Amino acid sequence: MLGLQLPTDPRWVNIVTMNIEEILTDHAYCEQKATSTAISLIVSFPEYTELVQEMVKLVKEEISHFKMVHDLILERGWILGRDRKDDYVLAIIKFFPKGGSRTTQLVHRLLYAALIEARSCERFRLLSEALEDKKLAAFYRNLMVSEAGHYAMFIGFARQYGDRKEVDEKWGALLAFEAEVMKDLSTGGSIHG
Repeated sequence: MLGLQLPTDPRWVNIVTMNIEEILTDHAYCEQKATSTAISLIVSFPEYTELVQEMVKLVKEEISHFKMVHDLILERGWILGRDRKDDYVLAIIKFFPKGGSRTTQLVHRLLYAALIEARSCERFRLLSEALEDKKLAAFYRNLMVSEAGHYAMFIGFARQYGDRKEVDEKWGALLAFEAEVMKDLSTGGSIHG
């Protein structure tokens, strides 16, 4: 369903399970960035009423996910660590050239968002299946379902606002590019890296 061309290296789960504090901190910031992305789409493309309405819902959902992750951090007696750069996202957003029409810019941003949600969904599934902490495993199972819905929403809007054939070609090329990026990042200790 997600179309990812390179599955996560199984060693990633082993790395993550050895340092849950780090992955929770990284995850919290991913939720903040997802919130910011939704707000940015509202600010940048206010004339797309249906998109704006869905992004308002997404802002509320993503910030609630941040709170849930933050609460998990606090329950374990930890504090939220510092944010770090996300090498995955930084690599991905270099794929499409800058510029173009407003519609082209919107489609590219929607495709980036769809891809990030797809990879998050895949990673959350792995965590839900591998974590011995049953509460945390169930938490990631629930978020996996949420991320799948976000992926579908973003890819749906890209296809709605852009030329379907062109969007699907761009999506295929982006997936191939992402597979190459993942070869270098697949065993990092972060949600995407």
